[in-house]
Amino acid sequence: MIKADVTSLLSPFSLGSVHLRNRVFVPGHTTNFGHANNPTDRHVAYHGERAKGGVGLIITEGIRVHPTSAGRHISLGSFDDDSIPAYAAVAEAVQAHGTKLFAQLLHTGRQANGDATRTAAWSPGTTPWAAGTHIPHAMGPTDIAIVVQAFGAAARRMQQAGYDGVEIHLGHGHLIEQFLSPFSNTRTDAYGGSLDGRLRFTREVLAAVQEQAPDLPMGIRVSTDEFLPGGLTPPDMVEIVDLLRQEFPLLYVHASHAAYHGSYSLGTQMADMSFGHAQFRHHAALFKKEIPGLPVLAVCRLDSLPEAAELVTAGEADLVGLARPHIADPYLVRRAEEGRAHEVRSCLACNQGCVGRLEANLPISCVVNPEVGAEREWARVRSTGTAPTRRVLVVGGGPSGMEAALASCRAGHEVTLAEAGRELGGQVTTAASVPGRERLGLMIADLTRELADSDVTIRLGEKVTSADVLPGGRLDGFDDVVVATGARPTKRELPGGPPVLDVEETVEALTAGGSEPLRGTVLVRDDQGTWTAASLAEALAREGAQVHILSPTASFAAKITTYSKLALTKRLGELGIRAHVMRDVDGAEGTTLVLRDTLSGHTEELTGITAVVDVALPVADDGIYRELDAREGAPRVHVVGDANAPRTALEAVYEGRLAGTFLTDAVSGAELLARTV
Repeated sequence: MIKADVTSLLSPFSLGSVHLRNRVFVPGHTTNFGHANNPTDRHVAYHGERAKGGVGLIITEGIRVHPTSAGRHISLGSFDDDSIPAYAAVAEAVQAHGTKLFAQLLHTGRQANGDATRTAAWSPGTTPWAAGTHIPHAMGPTDIAIVVQAFGAAARRMQQAGYDGVEIHLGHGHLIEQFLSPFSNTRTDAYGGSLDGRLRFTREVLAAVQEQAPDLPMGIRVSTDEFLPGGLTPPDMVEIVDLLRQEFPLLYVHASHAAYHGSYSLGTQMADMSFGHAQFRHHAALFKKEIPGLPVLAVCRLDSLPEAAELVTAGEADLVGLARPHIADPYLVRRAEEGRAHEVRSCLACNQGCVGRLEANLPISCVVNPEVGAEREWARVRSTGTAPTRRVLVVGGGPSGMEAALASCRAGHEVTLAEAGRELGGQVTTAASVPGRERLGLMIADLTRELADSDVTIRLGEKVTSADVLPGGRLDGFDDVVVATGARPTKRELPGGPPVLDVEETVEALTAGGSEPLRGTVLVRDDQGTWTAASLAEALAREGAQVHILSPTASFAAKITTYSKLALTKRLGELGIRAHVMRDVDGAEGTTLVLRDTLSGHTEELTGITAVVDVALPVADDGIYRELDAREGAPRVHVVGDANAPRTALEAVYEGRLAGTFLTDAVSGAELLARTV
């Protein structure tokens, strides 16, 4: 039975002549699945899976209309008619399941990184998008005409490929917004100055699209607020959209926010778990209020269908977009329709497998859904039936062990999961207890629920040794042992100096209400560059401590994606946290620490330190694996997650699923997966 709180989303809705089966859409988001700037079979399978999952509308990731916007070969573009068949294949896969497909067209402008293509980025002027980035080429009249024509030609190709509509991207600080915004457009010719001048490029683009693809319905995506001094504000965008709808048959306005700029603005674009649910919903509501009759699409941190339904029920939006939740679980809508919403794997808004990997020029993945980008291969694995049943013991109940146990059970094996502690979850449960990181706990809750619904035997409080599983041991009889025992934190004591706490000790103190040394002046010593140090520093500062954070490298929080880091650094700055990069601790006496410059070797003193939180490199807790691997007659042993090598939950869940499914090591499992097609 459909829950009442999502009924409003599951009813049909029409965008003009485009009839949708429900009000849920997947907004455009970069996947890095492309090849030579064209869609691939990975796109076909990825979008086809989400269409099969029941969503009403899918909007593609940004399709670059000109090579100066390509940036990389793995991005999508449509530069000539040879691209039409590849786009048609995606359309056929999506529409076969009753879902409509719109193509998002854009030119990224000044942030197009030309390193891969050796092209200059194009922009209204020569100001880079961030310090230290490429200086763009200031477009002349000929350049502008080329891009306008390119938008029209790309739209025509999408029409020929059978798409149901097109979305022109006017937001996110891309080229069209760069012309619209007084922050980035300082031109004095006909394309700058007054609003009419700054609108000229947009009008020419929309006219070209309408002329070359007259049968293709057209919507626009905008940034309602640039969050930049002197940039576009919500009243500005209402005026702009209202002017454009009077001149063009706009199907809808897709209300997003932010500009691609090296500041807090970019940190809001793909808001992570530090932001609240639907924190930017007022943008969509503004358009609904100010421009009656124009359908409004809402987006960003709509974490679940019930939460997204709030906007439709309140009359703040007509359609709601869930990108990252559909990465986490392609079957969001179908599960709700079938009364199985409780089976959904929750999006954590961690920005780790999606945003973090795309920033590294890697295909996106997902912490809670390791099948992203390999939907076709995993479907083939499930269709080939199960292997001969084996008895499998999984040692360790963190995310890697939980995933391994589930995967092995689903592959048809008899599985026991043994966890030494009193609860499942491992280090993720610890991390989720840190203020601001609570959404991590959703992963453990989902895995725990799935295990409870499975045939896996769970033994809590059971410490397993290698002797236990050897012939004659108390757990003799297992064919395979998956070691998922995680990693241990380490710390470097400072004799004669302030007390030193490792990560687990710090979290325990925080959750217990803090300790006196942690209420004073605390140094967070960060050798990892991950969220561990950053979240502890923020939590301590919010508890009233004066916090210093130290990194031996030249980069603060090097492993956190820029999208999250720009918002993080704003918060840390407001809390008065001080950063010391290219520094390490060289000694201590009392409350004074000696810091060494890792470049020059010069030293300086930091006084008044009451405690040091040492986020040192963890050590794999792999003793059982080492012992079994070296013993003849032992069961087959596999090691996954941090017990294999300390990394993140992304790798832990991925390795757990591979090991549990194929009962082999992660490398061999990945090769077996690839060979299924």
